[in-house]
Amino acid sequence: MTVVSVSMPDELLKRIDQFADEHGYTGRSEVVREASRNLLGEFEDRRLEDRKLMGVVTVMFDYETTSVEERMMQLRHEHEGLVASNFHNHVGDHYCMELFVLEGELEEISTFVGKIRATQDTLTVDYSVTPVDGFTPFSDSS
Repeated sequence: MTVVSVSMPDELLKRIDQFADEHGYTGRSEVVREASRNLLGEFEDRRLEDRKLMGVVTVMFDYETTSVEERMMQLRHEHEGLVASNFHNHVGDHYCMELFVLEGELEEISTFVGKIRATQDTLTVDYSVTPVDGFTPFSDSS
């Protein structure tokens, strides 16, 4: 197996080590391998290909990191055909949440989420996708 060197903040490394201990992993390498497989596999679900999807992406960041907010706005404009809605909210005294509602196909949503994840200084990035092309409206049977 190839050995790879990765730079990360000390706090993240401590969290990985603690996670490995608490969940029975043999070490941090096993945690990083599994996390990498999961990240790479997230958008490889064949059931979602070539389907109309709705996506929700939530980003948390420290409000003092204005570069993150600027990047979120840049991405919104860069992907205006994908971003159906965008919401910004303050959370507590030091954080902001950016929420994006997306309408598009898997490849477009994957690209958008990837760009957000690549943004330096984001604290968390969560997302979900839901197919909307197969919904049938509920009918009143009365």
